[in-house]
Amino acid sequence: MEYGLSLICDPGAVAEQNGLGGNWAMPQLQLPLFADGLTSINENISFQREDGQVVYFHGMMPVFQHGEKDVKSFRMFTSQLIANGTARQRDVVAAFGVPLATVKRYMKVHREAGAAGFFRTPRRRSANVLLPDVKQRAQALLDEGKSVSEVSREIGVAGDTLRKAIGAGRLHQVKKNAESGAGRRQQQERAQ
Repeated sequence: MEYGLSLICDPGAVAEQNGLGGNWAMPQLQLPLFADGLTSINENISFQREDGQVVYFHGMMPVFQHGEKDVKSFRMFTSQLIANGTARQRDVVAAFGVPLATVKRYMKVHREAGAAGFFRTPRRRSANVLLPDVKQRAQALLDEGKSVSEVSREIGVAGDTLRKAIGAGRLHQVKKNAESGAGRRQQQERAQ
């Protein structure tokens, strides 16, 4: 039997000549080659932590990296691995020790909003109890130097609601000077 270049390059033609049929495809074996220090996610994907970075590898090829504390990029990339069929949910759970419910939650984010969904600023619900007049009164009390708990008791709004409004920038808390708490109480006691 004589083999031409076209027969060697076309596995289907080689198989047909050898009586194996035209639908035969040559199997591709991909050996998992992981360098020392890599942690395997599955037989093809691994990761390595180095100098504050996490680098992901497909075999020996680096495919993605993010900062060790960059949770958004971690969630995005692992969700992409799962969505593309490169890894399974249980592979991510086993490799990183994250709960399955968390992996499923971020798969939903990926399905509904894509990669951009991981980097959006979280929506904050507006506090309905902080109506304009209540908010104005709370700000006036905070400007007087009263603590969040004191303002909370005086206007009848939960302290967590006020802290949330301060954190979101809807209210501003006056920074207290070094003479706070115990020092102020001692001055009040001396004045009596």
